This record gives sequence, C-alpha cells and structure tokens, in this order.
Amino acid sequence: MTITIQRLPKIQTAFGLSRSSVYRHIAEGLLPKPIHIGARAVGFPSHEVEAIVQARISGASESTIRQLVIDLTTQRTTLLSNNLLKGC
Repeated sequence: MTITIQRLPKIQTAFGLSRSSVYRHIAEGLLPKPIHIGARAVGFPSHEVEAIVQARISGASESTIRQLVIDLTTQRTTLLSNNLLKGC
C-alpha cells in the first residue's frame, strides 16, 4: 500500500469544510490529528481520509466515525512502531 500525505486544502475540499471546521472536527474526534511533515507543515495520510469519506458516504453515525478515527490512530501508531523496530 502506497501512503500519500494530503495537505489541508485537499482535506477541506474532500469534506467541504473550512480550515477552522477541519480543526474543530479534529478536536471533536471526527478527524484524526495530522502528522508533522516538516518544521511548520502537517498533512493527513490519504488512506485515513479515504476511510472517513467512505464512512460519511455510507451514512455512519458520529459515534461510529469517532471509533473509526480511534482505530485509524491505533493503526498509525502500530505501523510507526513496526517500521521503527525494523530500522526504517
């Protein structure tokens, strides 16, 4: 699986949200926290964004989406841990 990083403007377009609404959704647990890709730059893994878009399209409730965000964050942590242990 190729993971790409999407910057904030693409997230805004994908969800139809303003910048402040994206960050409000993050605070409410409806979007995962972005990852740092530079000293002053962040982005969102594309597979996480796609999973949440699919959940929204399928009509998932906010509580289901919050659980999805928790699961995606756990997967991200596991992926990072596995790569660090392998020396990547």
